Amino acid sequence: MNQAALAPVNLPENACHIPPVHVSEDRVIRSVVGLRPHRPSGFRIEREQVGDTVVVHNYGHGGGGITLSWGTAKLATDLGLQGHTGPVAVLGCGVIGLTTARMVQDAGFPVTIYTKAMPPDTTSNIAGGQWYPAMVYDDADKVTASFTDQFLAAAKFAYERYQIMTDPRYGVRWMRNYSISRTPFQPNRGSDRPRIVSGLDPLLPERHLLRQEENPFRIGYASQYDGMIMEPPLLLNALITDFRIAGGKVVGRELKSPAEVQSLKEKLVFNCTGLGAKALFDDKEMIPVRGQLTFLLPQPEVTYAALFEDIYMFSRRDGILLGGTHQAGNWSLEVDQATVKEKLAAHAELFRSMKPC
Repeated sequence: MNQAALAPVNLPENACHIPPVHVSEDRVIRSVVGLRPHRPSGFRIEREQVGDTVVVHNYGHGGGGITLSWGTAKLATDLGLQGHTGPVAVLGCGVIGLTTARMVQDAGFPVTIYTKAMPPDTTSNIAGGQWYPAMVYDDADKVTASFTDQFLAAAKFAYERYQIMTDPRYGVRWMRNYSISRTPFQPNRGSDRPRIVSGLDPLLPERHLLRQEENPFRIGYASQYDGMIMEPPLLLNALITDFRIAGGKVVGRELKSPAEVQSLKEKLVFNCTGLGAKALFDDKEMIPVRGQLTFLLPQPEVTYAALFEDIYMFSRRDGILLGGTHQAGNWSLEVDQATVKEKLAAHAELFRSMKPC
C-alpha cells in the first residue's frame, strides 16, 4: 500500500500554522450525553445456539464502536455465515448493526434489521468518531490471548476499510492528532509493552514526539500522529442509504427475550444491540460508561484533534467537539451543566497556552 497516498493534505506542519480553538460559553451550540456499552473483558464475538436459531453476538465495544465496527463485523460474519443459507437478521441499527448488515449483504445474503431506534437516536450518534479503539477493555494484562488476537485483527481490518471510505458523504477524513502532557512522555519499552498496545503502533503513522520549537502548546510536551475521524451523522446516514440501496429492510421492533429472537423467520441472527444486550441476553458483565460532549460553533480553520489529561477536542463540520467524561455505571442521560463548565475551563486553559504566530 502506498503510504504517501494516504498522507494527510493541507494539515498544519508547525506550531505557527495551528489556529487555536476559541473556547467560551457563548460559543456553545449544544451538549449531549451517551452511554458507551462497556464490558471489562472486552467486546463479545461469539456464536450461540438459541433453539433452532443461530445467534452471533457482536457487542460491548465500549468507546471503540465506530473505530472497530467494520473489523468486528468481519469477525462476526466469518463466524456466522459459513454454511448458512437463507435470509439473515441483524438486531440493532447503530454503527455495529449497520456495518454487520453491510458485510452480510456483501456476502450475498438478504438482510432485515430489527431495531428499537434508528439514527439519529442511536448511541452511535453520540460519539466523537476519532479513529482509535479507546476504552474497549479494562486491563490489557488480564484480557485473554484470543481476545487480543480478535482486537488486533478487528482494528487492522477496520483501519483499512475506512481508508477506502473517504468520499465526503461518509464523513471520513484524515486528521492530525496532538497528545499533550504537562510532563515529558516516557520512552517506549519495546517488548515490555502490552502486545495489544504495541500491535496498534503501525496504525498510527508518523507518530513522534515534537521538539519544543515545534510544539504548539506551551502548557507542556506534545506528540503527534495522523489518523482518521468519522463524523457519525454523515457516516450513519450513508450506511443506511447503502443498506437500503442493496435491498435491505428495516423493521422497527424491540426484541425483549431470546424466545422472541428465536421466533424470527430468519434463523441466523447477528446480535448488535450494544447496551441492550445486558437485558436481552442477560449479560451481567455489561455496564454503561457515561460520556458527555459539548459542541462549540464550527471553526473550519481548525483541522486537528488535541488530547490533554482527561479532555479531548475533535474538529468536525458540525462543530468543535469537546469531551472528556467517563463515568462507569452511570445511566443518566441528562446533561450536567457543572460538567459543561468544568470541561470548558479545562479546554480554555489548553488553547490559551498555544504559541502566538
